Amino acid sequence: MSGNPYLRYHGKIPPEILERIVFRYLGVKRKDVVLGPKLGEDAAVVKAGNETLVVSTDPITGALERVGFLAVHVCANDVATRGVQPRWFTSCLLLPEGTEEGTVQKICDQIDGAARKLGVAVIAGHAEVTPGLSHPVVVGCMVGVAEDGRYVTSSDAKPSNRLILTKGVGIEGTAILASDRREALSKKLGNSLVEKAERFFDKISVVKEAITAFKTGGVTAMHDPTEGGIAGGLHEMADAAGVGFKVHEKKLWIPHETENICRIFGIDPLQLISSGSLLIAVKGGNEAEMLLKKLDEEGVDAFEIGEITKANEGRVLMKRNGREIELVRPVSDHLWKALSKSL
Repeated sequence: MSGNPYLRYHGKIPPEILERIVFRYLGVKRKDVVLGPKLGEDAAVVKAGNETLVVSTDPITGALERVGFLAVHVCANDVATRGVQPRWFTSCLLLPEGTEEGTVQKICDQIDGAARKLGVAVIAGHAEVTPGLSHPVVVGCMVGVAEDGRYVTSSDAKPSNRLILTKGVGIEGTAILASDRREALSKKLGNSLVEKAERFFDKISVVKEAITAFKTGGVTAMHDPTEGGIAGGLHEMADAAGVGFKVHEKKLWIPHETENICRIFGIDPLQLISSGSLLIAVKGGNEAEMLLKKLDEEGVDAFEIGEITKANEGRVLMKRNGREIELVRPVSDHLWKALSKSL
């Protein structure tokens, strides 16, 4: 076996490589870095004078139709999981050779529209034609300011905390597949279902529910389950906090559209990229009920799916038949598996 193996998968680099390689090369240590790179954490926290800034970065690589829109919302979601309102956005547009000006305008228009909806200013960026690309890639960076220095992380989830999931499973992946494979899916599932699935893009932002949860109180941790879906997000939250969890399959709501699209592609909804969902750990007692009520008042669907446990109790999925199994940890997001298939 080679001593210098290739990375033979798509999407996020596995945790063991992050810890063994990536996290070893982080420049100088500075006292103003409150929270830097760590497994399961969505955004950095830094001090800038008297202010506390929250910073996130993410690429959009698997989508074709709405790369600008997704770049803004995915980065904004990461900042919002800290309980912080996003303020400033920068982007890097990497474009294939032969890209038409209309494509550049379309991406920039998407970025502008998404930023305006969130009250975000686009403050800087870069755009270039890059050899070797098959489709545009947008890398974004979002910054927010923690009011009074207050924020939450993924690391503070504690045993006995209850777990809440907003909106359901596989939100972003459903929208991307419905959009990018519209014609083939419509032939198998009908135009109506595919059109409804494509409108899942309207659910991508978690800013409203994250800020609502933070202001309601009782929240110990929040996490945005992106690549690897709900399964990956739960493992990342547990990684960050050094805890376990038990979640119930019957409480992990899978929308009808998601279920059908995943069936066509032969993929697991729990391992499908799920921006638009939010995992919230909240203290026991009445706090969870209060939060669920508040989210309902704000028009956000939310479900209690289980609880945080001690690390030695494992990471458990209770099946519908009552059998307990270890929740699968995704090797690669199932969006890539779906996109590699021909229908």
